[in-house]
Amino acid sequence: MAIITMQNLRKTFFVKRKAAGLRGSLRALWRPGKEAVEAVKGISLAMEPGELLAFIGPNGAGKSTTIKMLTGILYPSGGEARVLGLVPWQQRRALAYQIGSVFGQKPQLWYHLPPIDTFDLFAHIYELDPVVYRRRRGFLVEAFGIEDLLEVPVRKLSLGQRMRCEIAASLLHNPRIVFLDEPTIGLDVVAKQQLRDTIKVLHNEEQTTIFLTSHDAGDIESLCNRVIVINHGQVIFDDSVKVLKRRYLRRKVIEVRFGEALNGDFGIDGADVLKMGRYGVKLELDTRQRPVDAVIQDLMAGRSVVDINVMDPPMEEIIRDIYQRDHAVEAVDQAGVPALEGV
Repeated sequence: MAIITMQNLRKTFFVKRKAAGLRGSLRALWRPGKEAVEAVKGISLAMEPGELLAFIGPNGAGKSTTIKMLTGILYPSGGEARVLGLVPWQQRRALAYQIGSVFGQKPQLWYHLPPIDTFDLFAHIYELDPVVYRRRRGFLVEAFGIEDLLEVPVRKLSLGQRMRCEIAASLLHNPRIVFLDEPTIGLDVVAKQQLRDTIKVLHNEEQTTIFLTSHDAGDIESLCNRVIVINHGQVIFDDSVKVLKRRYLRRKVIEVRFGEALNGDFGIDGADVLKMGRYGVKLELDTRQRPVDAVIQDLMAGRSVVDINVMDPPMEEIIRDIYQRDHAVEAVDQAGVPALEGV
């Protein structure tokens, strides 16, 4: 049975707009015009218990607005939604005891206090039994590796340390669903991987349902088994991460720094040189033509590698590719010609 359902969920905001010209500006002071902006345009989906779903799209696609409706923060303009059998905006208090949420750009920890104080406050808010709370806190502290951070004021924590504490705080009441909105935003490579590993361990041990939004393709690739892509408030892709990788995550960029200077005729089979310096090189490859590990082996053969980094294309580029392919299929179908195989 689905744990989250949405049927034609919509949200429209009304934004004040200034009229053009001096006369229009003066008139706008007294009677400003309003323009309707559709942030979410009829999204329908279902999510099963224990699923780890990536809900992705560019800025302004409607991701955060959708999460805010599912958590009861916003009322929709139309459509229906149920989370754990509850209507979020009508039964928000009852729902709050069963879900957790983390917004990467909106901290919930008290800035000048250590995390342990916020944890204790949350235990009172969620009316947790003291024995159950201490046991749960101990599990999360160990899982997230934050024992040394509990007594440090939040303002003195790094962004990666703070995000680990933020997620731990959202899990204290053992929620059945966790909404993670850009949890790795602004983190360095090491902090991102630590956070991903912790989320995977938690999901594997407790089978918590996780609804994740992210701009980082690495989050989706390493964490999720299903991905939904939205743009302009509409779903444009809903399938497994394997399908997304096979169709759209084929280009990789590799940056390498060597221990010795390079000669002028540097080249690697199956990869294009984008940029080259005296000690470093930036390459691009299509994984359909040659796998990443084969290119890395060639890079390291007979050379001293100081640092290497493999990057995915920006999420905006992936969205653009999905749109281009969808429009190409529509054009072919409308012309009465069978769509290309594999598209």
